[in-house]
Amino acid sequence: MLHHLDVDPTSQLLADLRREVPPAAFLETYPDVVETLDELTRRGVRMATVSDAWPDLPDLHAGLGIGHYFEAYAISAVLGCDKPDPRMYHHASAALDLPPAQCLFIDDDPDLVAAAIELGYEGRALCRDSAVPDVPSITSLTELLDFF
Repeated sequence: MLHHLDVDPTSQLLADLRREVPPAAFLETYPDVVETLDELTRRGVRMATVSDAWPDLPDLHAGLGIGHYFEAYAISAVLGCDKPDPRMYHHASAALDLPPAQCLFIDDDPDLVAAAIELGYEGRALCRDSAVPDVPSITSLTELLDFF
């Protein structure tokens, strides 16, 4: 590709293209994320991540400075299924040793929240900029503090 672009692939350029880039260099969290996770942790709330993502999501979270908040991960690429497969939700709640009724599932996809509710979880759709869905919703993570 570099030749096609008429760029000389020097060893320095190739090394630069292969270098590790910390996640914080190209990703950022919403302003309410860290303060809310800090406060939930302070209150003793145990947390897991349920994500249709890649296996290195815990490393990405660590690079963003938020990995230490989560005790467990239910990752689709690891489990071999995607949300709303019940195994995704159950993997996370089982890892926390909590029954579904004692878990609050948050997602920006109202359909995935509805699926969690059908499985016995509490649920809230995080709708920062969109219309309120047919499931219970919040507009900011700080609203979670009202639950705990």
